[in-house]
Amino acid sequence: MPVQQEILRRRIEANKERIPGPQAGPQEQFLKTKADIAIYGGAAGGGKSWALLLEPLRHIEVKGFGGVIFRRTTVQIRNEGALWDESAKMYPLVGGDPKSSTLWWEFPEKTSISFAGLEYDSSVNDWQGAQIPFIGFDELTHFTAKQFWYMVSRNRSMCGVKPYIRATCNPDADSWVATFISWWIDQNTGFAIPERSGVLRWFIRVNDELIWGDSKEELEAAYPGALAKSVTFIPASLDDNPALNAADPGYRANLMALPRVERERLLRGNWKIRAAAGLLFQRAWCKVVDHAPEDLEEVRGWDLAGTPKTLTNDPDFTAGTKIGRSRSTGRYIVLDHRRKQDTPAKIETFVQNTASDDGISVAVSIAQDPAQAGKSQALAYVKLLEGYSVYTSVESGDKETRFGPFSAQAENGFVDVLRGDWNEIWFDSLEAFPDAAHDDDADSTSRAFNHFLARKKGWAMLELTRRDAEQTKAEQKPEPAKPEAAAGSLEAAKALMT
Repeated sequence: MPVQQEILRRRIEANKERIPGPQAGPQEQFLKTKADIAIYGGAAGGGKSWALLLEPLRHIEVKGFGGVIFRRTTVQIRNEGALWDESAKMYPLVGGDPKSSTLWWEFPEKTSISFAGLEYDSSVNDWQGAQIPFIGFDELTHFTAKQFWYMVSRNRSMCGVKPYIRATCNPDADSWVATFISWWIDQNTGFAIPERSGVLRWFIRVNDELIWGDSKEELEAAYPGALAKSVTFIPASLDDNPALNAADPGYRANLMALPRVERERLLRGNWKIRAAAGLLFQRAWCKVVDHAPEDLEEVRGWDLAGTPKTLTNDPDFTAGTKIGRSRSTGRYIVLDHRRKQDTPAKIETFVQNTASDDGISVAVSIAQDPAQAGKSQALAYVKLLEGYSVYTSVESGDKETRFGPFSAQAENGFVDVLRGDWNEIWFDSLEAFPDAAHDDDADSTSRAFNHFLARKKGWAMLELTRRDAEQTKAEQKPEPAKPEAAAGSLEAAKALMT
């Protein structure tokens, strides 16, 4: 390993102006660890992906070496600024020849580093019989435990490089990774224990259970015949990446603008935080006002249901939330909220009457079930509300993710609430989200709010298209004027004939 580290050091030194070497701190620690499995990260912006790309370069002069870096999907590899784009800034400088169609780099000694997706659990079957000296996982929490452990079995080598695995990740309290690295995490606070960063621990598997020890000798003595593997976890955060802080000072502001749960995970590296009642919304974040601005763009978002209330059930509500956005200030105001438990026919009347109360200037946004029945229902409502601006679409992401943008705006004081007799029910419901029995009020609120975000994206694209058209027009050179034909010439005669 020291020889290969020296090779890597010399290459980086030769290209130090173009390939930044490891930054002092966690990134350098990650590249120096001798663990069989090293997991790096715990917050966004810590330079994780760059370190993962840099790691296998130390072996590219070892004949027979090959490395594979996985993401859950190949789309994530090819995304703008993602692994493939970043590797293209680094690998050509050390002789890498890209094969974009197969996400594969070949180096002068016929060694290779490639990228691949493992979209499904069954995708691991594509790697049967493979032997991969270096395996990398970018965003390990996106992979299932089954995928990871199967690929551990493919981590083998005949080239002289001891097989090893490196992974990066952000916190996810519900991931199997959180359990796997729990020794390095304070279980009360959710934050990494600083003095345990980079410390190696060893494990063996007995009856499908991982047994941990502080040394290889300890475990193998206690379980004769067992072979222990070493693991470490190295936490990092945006504070550990001065290069990114200097290049993009606004990135910290982006993280701070996230909803509380995501902010705790990605900015502070909290492995225990989960969405819970009171974390995503608090009524104290909103100012209750008696009058709404006059320059509002308004939309009512609907979350539909269709089961009447009886003595023996507690069905979901059909909920509709109306939100306005000031054209002059950009502030939001929740104007009205209504909900009802009833039959489908009566719900249709309820929605239609509400639209009539709101008026044609208020857009209507309706969540659509992805199944065929949902498409039919959406079309029925479009026809029912003829004359109104009706938008239907299938929801994407989980409920907490969809609620996140509204939560962030409310927490930062950009959402007001118009005083009304519906306030208490709406406040109580949103403060109880996502732990309450019903989430219809939160769903209709996020539906209405996210309509504005979709519109802003649409206007941005329209403006971009307009600017491109103007630029293209400005760049077009007018055709040079044809010289007038001399009187009596052949050209003049032809012109008279046309």
